Amino acid sequence: MRFLAQALLCAAAFASPTSAKLDTPEQAIVETVESGFESDVALLEEITLINSGTHNHAGVKAVADVLVPEFEALGMTTEWIDQSAEGRAGHLFARHEGAPGTTKMLLIGHLDTVFEPESPFTGFVREGDRAVGPGVVDDKGGIVVILSALRAMKAAGTLDGANIVVALTGDEEDAGEPLEAARRDLVEAGEWADVALGFEGLSVLDGKDAGVIARRSSGSWTLTTNAKSGHSSGIFSEHAGYGAIYEMARILDTFRRELPEENLTYNVGLVAGGTPAELGEDGLSATTSGKTNIIASTAVARGDLRALTQEQNERTAETMRAIVADHLPGTEAEITIEFRYPPMAPTDGNRALLDKLNVINADLGREPMAPYPPSRRGAADISFVAPYTHGLAGMGPAGSGSHAEGEAIDLRSIVRQAQRTAILMSRLAKEASDK
Repeated sequence: MRFLAQALLCAAAFASPTSAKLDTPEQAIVETVESGFESDVALLEEITLINSGTHNHAGVKAVADVLVPEFEALGMTTEWIDQSAEGRAGHLFARHEGAPGTTKMLLIGHLDTVFEPESPFTGFVREGDRAVGPGVVDDKGGIVVILSALRAMKAAGTLDGANIVVALTGDEEDAGEPLEAARRDLVEAGEWADVALGFEGLSVLDGKDAGVIARRSSGSWTLTTNAKSGHSSGIFSEHAGYGAIYEMARILDTFRRELPEENLTYNVGLVAGGTPAELGEDGLSATTSGKTNIIASTAVARGDLRALTQEQNERTAETMRAIVADHLPGTEAEITIEFRYPPMAPTDGNRALLDKLNVINADLGREPMAPYPPSRRGAADISFVAPYTHGLAGMGPAGSGSHAEGEAIDLRSIVRQAQRTAILMSRLAKEASDK
């Protein structure tokens, strides 16, 4: 009984803020973030009221213009990277040079939202510690977390020695083309960095904050089948064969039966078949016609492919191509597969970063953050730098309804995420760089 009582006392002490192992600058960070809460909400409202749909180039730039003085007030240099050649507005980068040889940190967010100017979802409505608005979580709340953390570091004196690049892309929701050019500056920053932190929304698992050490890729595939057309009375015969729609059905059903494995999905989003069937120029629509007594000559389908590692991507693609090549009689088929957003695979380095964050959680008197299942997170810009640096994603605020009308943010989550971030960066800034 005495041992049990001692154990309970130790557990209570570990969970209590009074046992926090924060040094004086870290305590100042906690207080500065808390005291700046209303100012952070005011900045969030200001940038949320500026429409910055990806294709609203002027709006994306307007958000950047509001943020430039915020970063420069922290002693950071800013750069607007024009992306008009890639069909997009541009990216805002902010840089802080700290002590030589210490950890190089890349903070990633984005200026754009999915809500274009014609969207009926506008405004910023606050009800206590909750607010609703377009992009309020994805990703304008993430930007506010970044700035809140940096301001707290500045006030505590821990920003001075920190080597930081903040990369706010202007086209995360619909990346420019060619993709290599649209992400060149981000990739270069990833090659420079020891650590990357992604500030899209906080993941919550069973009501508890969770850490994101992995995200799946995002790719697409297009499948076309062709066959001899003719009178339906000849279907399945040696002369006529099976028709394009049966070949399409064979392939898609074989995908369903033979591809399943953990952390892999391969959705079919569009199918059309007939005589003829044609995919629209936008790749998001199709036209077709046909009669019940005519064997279909053409079928088209489009879908996506999401995997946890590049090896899983490539292996799955090879299996898909082999399935497509095994034609039914009288048919032909072709598949093209495009990998756009790479995966952020779970690595030992990512796990070690989450371990460091959980030490901070303990020091703050908070519960540890379990790794969030990667199958529940989509692709993001941090994935482009994942091959070059250790990373944690989901460092932005908590909320709900991203990409939909009614997108909402838990405003108080800005505080706990900014506190975690600022203390993590302050501690990392004391460590030696691996590059």
